[in-house]
Amino acid sequence: MTTRQLDFDACYLAVSARDSRFDGRFYTAVTSTGIYCRPICPARTPARSNVRFYRHAAAAEAAGFRPCRRCRPELSPGDPGWDVRADLVGRALRLIDDGVADESGVAGLARRLHVTERHLHRLFAAELGTGPLAVARTRRLLLAKQLLTETTLPITDVAFAAGFGSVRQFNAAMKESYGFAPGELRKTNGPMHEKGAPVALTTGLTLRLGHREPYDAQSVLRFLAARAIPSVEAVCRSGDDVTAYTRAVPGGSITLRPAAGHVRLTVRTTETHLLSRLVARCRRLLDLDADPGAVREILGGTSLAPLVAARPGLRVPGAYDGFELAVRAVVGQQISVAGARTLLGRIAARAGLPAVPDRSDGNGDPGAAPAGQVSLLFPTADRLATADLDGLGLTTRRVATIRALAEAVASGAIDLDGAGDPADTTARLLEIPGIGPWTAGYIALRALRDPDAWPEGDLVLRRTMERLGIAAGEAERWRPWRAYAALHLWSHASDNSDTTAQGRDK
Repeated sequence: MTTRQLDFDACYLAVSARDSRFDGRFYTAVTSTGIYCRPICPARTPARSNVRFYRHAAAAEAAGFRPCRRCRPELSPGDPGWDVRADLVGRALRLIDDGVADESGVAGLARRLHVTERHLHRLFAAELGTGPLAVARTRRLLLAKQLLTETTLPITDVAFAAGFGSVRQFNAAMKESYGFAPGELRKTNGPMHEKGAPVALTTGLTLRLGHREPYDAQSVLRFLAARAIPSVEAVCRSGDDVTAYTRAVPGGSITLRPAAGHVRLTVRTTETHLLSRLVARCRRLLDLDADPGAVREILGGTSLAPLVAARPGLRVPGAYDGFELAVRAVVGQQISVAGARTLLGRIAARAGLPAVPDRSDGNGDPGAAPAGQVSLLFPTADRLATADLDGLGLTTRRVATIRALAEAVASGAIDLDGAGDPADTTARLLEIPGIGPWTAGYIALRALRDPDAWPEGDLVLRRTMERLGIAAGEAERWRPWRAYAALHLWSHASDNSDTTAQGRDK
């Protein structure tokens, strides 16, 4: 299948075989039923003459089809092809998932990408067959459908949590696109719960986050656990396994737990309108949209074949917040993972804000208590640009680098949350004194989601390659998946207890 045009025969073959490798890459619409499905839908394969294929769910809905209640398109993993390309449409889709179109409209989305609305519409029409507004609308509807199906959240709360401006707008959109009101879906497909009060976001709401198999959840969670910032993040363990990862978010906390075939996301927050953004950022954090088969096809034919065979579901841990990850990279230069974690905890304690504002003066709801021991939000770029970081154990040069980075992000000169071209963003990072190839590569690998990023100068990578007899030039054969190659090497080093030193910028 090409980027712009889906190959009908290839798509139909994938649907006939219910090939999970194509889940999220395209959607099958059936003209005789008016329904669109995932390629893995267990329903009988429709006749070729009744089938239409669409690259995005929004294109299927724009053509008048409604989502299948059996295979549930809202649970599809995302198309990993956009991360490989990292072009303007891919970056726009990431920003839409992050709620930018809901907050600022298509005009604001275009401004963030530094293009005109007309140009953005033209690109979306060519690539997806529909415009960015339709994509944002479908994202809201599918999230609302998942909330109606999996939770007992009141319909009014569902409307605002999914990003709709009013309940009336939500009802109208559901009837127009799906042919029924929200309450009708809940009556026929709602979750089975014990009798009691409706679930609210302040007490906990759990959603399923789908992914492609195989998925090595423990490797991702252990990576995050080793780097968890005190009071910002926390983990629960059972023996050597990490059973849950929790972090503070505005208004409360989120918790991620691995489960059979999916990851369970539990949200506790008073900021209900942030739910869509929380879901999108958790998917990026855990690299849930990756295609392990495509990675294995390339890396499995190189000197990394034994490592890939040992960990076929390995993923690249992403970032919940791009700026936070960039600060992690700067602080982690030339010191141990544990040392960086300690310093980052001090930074959060000095400049971070409470996840739940103190409302104990009787003027409002006390809010949602964060789960476990998380209570602080990592400081924003605005706060760190002017924060006093003296006495925390950071060198003068490191403080200067953090401040320059914060100023660049706060001013909009550098965008680390999806709008910027990875190559251009990396070049801008390298202009900051104190940020060299290793730091920029690490940021590109985790925050910018560049699957081919390579943290040049990483000491653990160099030592592991030497131990395995892999020449430095061999890395060129790992394109476009060098980020995954780096994770395989880091994981191998971790298994052999060689994780004390981090990268070096020369």
